Amino acid sequence: MKNSNKVIFTLLFFLGAMEVNVSAIDWPAVVKKLGDAQLTAMSVQQPLPYSYNALEPYIDARTMEIHYSKHHATYTANMNKAAKGQAFESVPLLKIFTEVDKYPLALRNNGGGFYNHYLYWEIMKPQGGGLPSEMLQKAIQEDFQDFETFKAEFSKAALDRFGSGWAWLSVDEFVHLFVSFTSNPDNSFMRVIEKCNIAILCFDGCEHVYYLNYRNQDGYYV
Repeated sequence: MKNSNKVIFTLLFFLGAMEVNVSAIDWPAVVKKLGDAQLTAMSVQQPLPYSYNALEPYIDARTMEIHYSKHHATYTANMNKAAKGQAFESVPLLKIFTEVDKYPLALRNNGGGFYNHYLYWEIMKPQGGGLPSEMLQKAIQEDFQDFETFKAEFSKAALDRFGSGWAWLSVDEFVHLFVSFTSNPDNSFMRVIEKCNIAILCFDGCEHVYYLNYRNQDGYYV
């Protein structure tokens, strides 16, 4: 599961390269199929892929510890509590997100918080940064002109929020990249965004992520 979103992204670009009519794809079915190999509504918290201090000086060890062992752990426990014994406890989370209005609010909130953080940990790494892969660079150039323009648009989505939420980079049904923002623990798989999409990058804009290090200067964190 570690590189699942990278695999999905690659798959979508191969579809585009082969000139498949992606607008005719049954996207709910695709997400369901992809979701079969993903996390379900009854899932354990995955181990953090690096130590608490691995992302310093950008994110300090104490913040990482609280974020992972308290916030993410609470989302995990409450998601499992909402799903335990229910008919949907083994349903893939990505499928739940695409039909989120059919499920209890507690599952939406805690399932969203659980999955968002799962992806958040996975897309970061020690000594990360720099330019993306050649394929992703090409896609960014096609949809944002260049990497600097993309960074500016993504940063704007993160900074223009009111309250807590997440910024996203996603692939839509026409195999184009776009930036979006969701409030609280919602994510871009949910129908709170008009475009059908698959997220490949997320940014947690909640205050607990940066306050110990940056106080109210969230622009430095972004």
